[in-house]
Amino acid sequence: MAHIHLEDVWLNYPIYNSHAQSLRSRIVSAATGGIARRARARILEIQALRGISLDLKDGDRLGLVGPNGSGKSTLLKVLAGLYPPSEGVFRRAGRTETLFELSLLDMDATGYENIRLLIALRGFGPEKSKSLIADIAEFSELDNFLDLPVRTYSAGMLARLGFSVATAIEPEILLVDEVLGAGDQYFLKKAGRRIEEISERSRILVLASHSLDMVRQFCNRCAVMRRGRILDEGPVQSVLSRYTA
Repeated sequence: MAHIHLEDVWLNYPIYNSHAQSLRSRIVSAATGGIARRARARILEIQALRGISLDLKDGDRLGLVGPNGSGKSTLLKVLAGLYPPSEGVFRRAGRTETLFELSLLDMDATGYENIRLLIALRGFGPEKSKSLIADIAEFSELDNFLDLPVRTYSAGMLARLGFSVATAIEPEILLVDEVLGAGDQYFLKKAGRRIEEISERSRILVLASHSLDMVRQFCNRCAVMRRGRILDEGPVQSVLSRYTA
């Protein structure tokens, strides 16, 4: 059973070799809504997440909305285990896949080479890898482009490749950061059906997006973030109605 639990989670970023009273520090403090503060001498500390509490279980599809710098991407990285919380409780159960920065692909390698590498990193054997490669190629519909270096791909093609890999491995928890916004409408509908299939098999999705339509399409819950806090959370239609009022 997949499960994510956060209780009063805080995340602080230390920025070294910064003078708290310098012009740069004042600019950073203003840009972060005053959540940048001096932690120790020559160290500026950014409070990226402040008192986050969430409880997600099988079937939950949570959309994260809010302006740039509100903490959506940072929260996803905490959920992925990439950033340990500075304070609070974080527990996660379930095989987790992420779809974050597609620039992490080897841009000089072909689509097929990237697929093989990503599958190998997940520890699958030859037989399973062979079937996964075929499934990913078919779902992505990139056809002959998979023989070309991914640096020749458009943003939408990169989104197709990344999403196809992340979801072919049957994740119990799927974390997606905005990247689907680069996809065309045909692929977005196809991705939506794939996400619905994953959710029907008792899985968790967390999607950060500026597209409210995408959140409505993919999610059944929503959380509004601002300055590292969750201001509102609940059923997607109710939360978005308040958010857009």
